[in-house]
Amino acid sequence: MKKILLLSDTHSYIDEDILKYVKEADEVWHAGDIGNLKVTDAIKKIKPLKGVYGNIDDAKIRVEYPENNRFMCEDVDVWITHIGGYPNAYNVRVREEIKANPPKLFISGHSHILKVMPDKKLNLLHMNPGAVGKHGLHKKRTMLRFTIDGKKIENLEVIEFNKR
Repeated sequence: MKKILLLSDTHSYIDEDILKYVKEADEVWHAGDIGNLKVTDAIKKIKPLKGVYGNIDDAKIRVEYPENNRFMCEDVDVWITHIGGYPNAYNVRVREEIKANPPKLFISGHSHILKVMPDKKLNLLHMNPGAVGKHGLHKKRTMLRFTIDGKKIENLEVIEFNKR
């Protein structure tokens, strides 16, 4: 069993409130718009990190993180990308691949809108953790945490911080 902390859209922001949850996870996944490598460096000092770059990320971040990160966690096929859309509205960049070879868990960021929803046609779960940084239109800063145990994605929790 793995305890996962999922975050996105930090836009160069990291603080002790976020790092407290990092310490409780087995792995941290970042769905892009990192903003500055100090964010990911702070996380990697504590726990293993998987991530992708987002549309605001510069060349330094793009060298360290891919646009798409697809991997297995336990028995769950995971695909993380920053601009991916959501069920029935996938981004054109991923639409054909997701239909041809759907993962079990599809994660994106970008919208700053927390969303967890199944895609019954493709038999996958979509997650967007919202935005945990302080830049953007969102009113609340959010992250997700959950466990992966074999093929099961369980114990999903929304972590919500006070207004920006």
